[in-house]
Amino acid sequence: MNKLLPTIGIEVHCELKTKNKVFSNSLNVYGEIANTNINEIDLGYPGTLPTLNKDVIDVGIKTALLLNCKVNKSMYFDRKNYFYPDNPKNYQITQKSTPIGYDGFVEIDLGDKLKKIYIEEMHIEEDTCKSIHENGKTLLDFNRAGVPLIEIVTKPVIDNDNEAVLYVEKLREILLYGGISDVKIEEGSLRCDVNISLRREDCNVLGTKVEIKNIGSISAIKEAILFEIERQEKLINNSVVIVAETRKFDESIRETVSMRLKETNNDYRYFPEPDIPRLLIEDSYIEEIKKTLPILPSELRIKYKELGINDITINALISNMELNKYLLDLISMGTNAIIGANIITGDLLAYLNKNGISIKDTNITIDNLKCLVDKLESNEISSKIGKIILSNMFESSDSVDLIMEKNDLKLISDENELLNIIKPMINDEIKIEYSKNNEKTIKYLIGEIMKVTKGKANPVVVNDLLSKELSK
Repeated sequence: MNKLLPTIGIEVHCELKTKNKVFSNSLNVYGEIANTNINEIDLGYPGTLPTLNKDVIDVGIKTALLLNCKVNKSMYFDRKNYFYPDNPKNYQITQKSTPIGYDGFVEIDLGDKLKKIYIEEMHIEEDTCKSIHENGKTLLDFNRAGVPLIEIVTKPVIDNDNEAVLYVEKLREILLYGGISDVKIEEGSLRCDVNISLRREDCNVLGTKVEIKNIGSISAIKEAILFEIERQEKLINNSVVIVAETRKFDESIRETVSMRLKETNNDYRYFPEPDIPRLLIEDSYIEEIKKTLPILPSELRIKYKELGINDITINALISNMELNKYLLDLISMGTNAIIGANIITGDLLAYLNKNGISIKDTNITIDNLKCLVDKLESNEISSKIGKIILSNMFESSDSVDLIMEKNDLKLISDENELLNIIKPMINDEIKIEYSKNNEKTIKYLIGEIMKVTKGKANPVVVNDLLSKELSK
């Protein structure tokens, strides 16, 4: 029997970071009291007319460029007609025929090779209001109604759950660093629908597509795909016909559950939106937006590797955009990138995570951080003293020099003072050990000296003095 192969496509709905909604001047914010950021347009009152938010078009073009898409220079909006409580107008304004971007790609790293996940199209549309199901009733929060969305649709080129996860993770990075969205899946600003079909290995015709809606986390994307592949395999192997349907992933039972049979485009009765005129985008306008494109994580990874930063540290930096910016600022100021990266992703990040705060909630300034890194690089302070200074920097606005003065943290570099500590430690037994393994012996002695001086001995001076005394 021929092996069954999955074919996967992903649709990502991404809420845009604009000040206002897409067709009204209501504020686009999250977490406010229900039904406070609304007006007559959001509620679908008869006689109201939408006004297109220019910022949404700008962000849409920017997104298209970041995702290597072509920009549709002549576009219009469409009405998608359907009846549901979260849709007060009984239609949704979207782009079916002229998406703002098309024919793009996102490149993922499979370890042994790179693979392009091709994007069929990305279009702008308005979000619906939020449905809250409680005690057998459904409540509606219209704060989300009219929030601008971009839906990004891949071609059916994803082969397995691993590729799907890598694609969504890479897409999230691009959208976050591009300033497109805060991509918080837990808040609903990024939502994923996965389309899965199975076909026989010797067959080029795709199988019947099943859609899994609104998957709530990246880990759930993997679980949903694996479960759905297994479910369809069992049906096909038992000669049961797969039906085109919409399912959801129930996280409580870790399974996909049927919601409804799949609608067709005819069900939505699309037609051009009569209240919004066609848009014509000039090349010069696209070029101006292109100038605003930021450096992306893929470029940062290359830059950091060239600077000698290891992969673990790079991943920790990329996953925290705020701290990553601090490192970029340090690098632009001529500071040692490796030392800066190690401080940021080490003790600094540990402190922030332990206290559940942002670096902006501390007293750390970029100038103080640079001073700390520079003193470590020049061996003016030891790593142990660096940790003490950093712990003070979280709470104190004092300069590094003042923190050192207040806490008596200056390194001991006086040779006579250090020799008084070193000479009693050197005896015949130590010299014999030194002859067998000089590096191990010196490391041991430096450790002992640091204990005696409470980390204040200048390691460079100590190392030089030890080598001289042990060689006598």
